[in-house]
Amino acid sequence: MAPERGRERRGRRRRKEKEKEKEKEKEKEKEKEKEKEKEKEKEKEKEKEKEKEKEKEKEKEGEGEGEGEEGEGETSNIAVGEKHRLVTSCTCPNRGRTCNPALLCTCTSCLQANYTCETDGACMVSIFNLDGMEHHVRTCIPKVELVPAGKPFYCLSSEDLRNTHCCYTDFCNKIDLRVPSGHLKEPEHPSMWGPVELVGIIAGPVFLLFLIIIIVFLVINYHQRVYHNRQRLDMEDPSCEMCLSKDKTLQDLVYDLSTSGSGSGLPLFVQRTVARTIVLQEIIGKGRFGEVWRGRWRGGDVAVKIFSSREERSWFREAEIYQTVMLRHENILGFIAADNKDNGTWTQLWLVSDYHEHGSLFDYLNRYTVTIEGMIKLALSAASGLAHLHMEIVGTQGKPGIAHRDLKSKNILVKKNGMCAIADLGLAVRHDAVTDTIDIAPNQRVGTKRYMAPEVLDETINMKHFDSFKCADIYALGLVYWEIARRCNSGGVHEEYQLPYYDLVPSDPSIEEMRKVVCDQKLRPNIPNWWQSYEALRVMGKMMRECWYANGAARLTALRIKKTLSQLSVQEDVKI
Repeated sequence: MAPERGRERRGRRRRKEKEKEKEKEKEKEKEKEKEKEKEKEKEKEKEKEKEKEKEKEKEKEGEGEGEGEEGEGETSNIAVGEKHRLVTSCTCPNRGRTCNPALLCTCTSCLQANYTCETDGACMVSIFNLDGMEHHVRTCIPKVELVPAGKPFYCLSSEDLRNTHCCYTDFCNKIDLRVPSGHLKEPEHPSMWGPVELVGIIAGPVFLLFLIIIIVFLVINYHQRVYHNRQRLDMEDPSCEMCLSKDKTLQDLVYDLSTSGSGSGLPLFVQRTVARTIVLQEIIGKGRFGEVWRGRWRGGDVAVKIFSSREERSWFREAEIYQTVMLRHENILGFIAADNKDNGTWTQLWLVSDYHEHGSLFDYLNRYTVTIEGMIKLALSAASGLAHLHMEIVGTQGKPGIAHRDLKSKNILVKKNGMCAIADLGLAVRHDAVTDTIDIAPNQRVGTKRYMAPEVLDETINMKHFDSFKCADIYALGLVYWEIARRCNSGGVHEEYQLPYYDLVPSDPSIEEMRKVVCDQKLRPNIPNWWQSYEALRVMGKMMRECWYANGAARLTALRIKKTLSQLSVQEDVKI
């Protein structure tokens, strides 16, 4: 029984498999039939499209045949050589009538042809007025000249100039047209000017111009007289006489006015009076701006910085900065006066300040060495002056924060008492705390390349942030300290004076050369090891390194340097 059951099962399986195969074949046949139906539908669509295209072609052929028949019925080729009789083909405007091979028109210029012309185009009649006379023109227009179709140029009328009409029947241009309305008017003749009128027309503008010149001259003369009167009143002003009493020296005058006033210097009329009574003695320096002279006023010496006329912006800017409210400080060069003087051939721009016989710190260090006490006095006074510049004083008589932007040993003067005074504020910028804005100086100078901070050399400085300029000043102050410390005579040891980076760049380096050394190679002036043997020099070296950080925000502030040096002066028992 078991073998029979096995056979039955196998038979069933085979039957099922065969049924499945048959079903699959049926499905495949159905799919093939569907594909064939789709192909038939596509063929039908293509046939429909072809039929549509054939119908369109038949329609086009029908239109072409219709046009050809019309052309054959309406066009004839006739050639006429005479003027106004050139005929190439004749098209009837009225397709309902029989077309003649040529159109006959009246022709006013065809005398030999009995005033008649033939054309395949149109008859034209035109009337116009010339010199008060009416002129009629009748002629033939060939078909080729009837362009554009529907509105030929030859058949257009012009208002007030010409009245034109075209027609398409024999002798249809015999009609009379109206003359344009504009030509019916009598010509207007301008009235002739007499001699009197011509004289008036010419003399009027000339007289008006002369009157304007007189008025301008009188106004200029009036303003000049007012200006000279003001000058005279300034010179005769009792307050001016009081300020400039003969028993007062220049120092007394500056002291009185700076302590009793706003601290911004002398009034303008006093500045003018002082400047014009100074006697120049000798030239003591030259620069790209001009010259520096020693002058005498009431027995005292003054320094006169004379700018060339090309440097008027620098002169104005420096005078403006020096006269900032509350700027006067013992470690900032004392400003006295600013004036422009005409010496007959050109205008000189004067800036008068205190005179310091030692000259600049650069000159002083070239000539002399300094003791530890002298080094501390120079460094502390320079830091005090810079701290006062950077400091912002709030109040009605407040002072804005000021950044120098060109700090170097040549722009720092040495006073008789061995203290420093910061000078040359021509590149300085002021910060307005209320609006948080910086008044950038108008000239194009950016400082001395040797003393430029890394962020200035690689142009990453934030020009809108005032603290960026203060940080650049601190970097330059660190280089000045290095120049001072090298000339410090400690135990009989000192070094020759050199400029910063003297061993790394040429005497007049370019910005690119300085950038490679300071920014790319990150080099700084060398600090000798023997400085560690002296506390003052050790502190100075430490401060220099903290002033030379590549990150400006990490550098010391001027106030921090001032406090550190004040503590050092107490330790070293330095009397200031």
